[in-house]
Amino acid sequence: MFLSIIGLVAAGLTMFSFLPQIFKVLRLKSSRDVSEATLFQLSAGVALWLIYGFGKRDVIIILANGVTLLSLLVLLFLCFKYKAVDSPNSALPK
Repeated sequence: MFLSIIGLVAAGLTMFSFLPQIFKVLRLKSSRDVSEATLFQLSAGVALWLIYGFGKRDVIIILANGVTLLSLLVLLFLCFKYKAVDSPNSALPK
């Protein structure tokens, strides 16, 4: 029981760990300080954890990593969406 509670708390912290960054990028409309390489690497690791969770049929691992991967994909989308805004050439007239 105690380990299940620890697993649920860990899952909750992990699942929502990228929300502050997502909100910051949305608020600033800038992804200048976000490393896409880090997000890609973390997304790959979380995807592997998700596959592992399916293999083990562990609902906590599946839920935590599914939501985490979704939030990472949203953040990656926002990084590429606002990348043009952040680029030095974006202020040049077209």
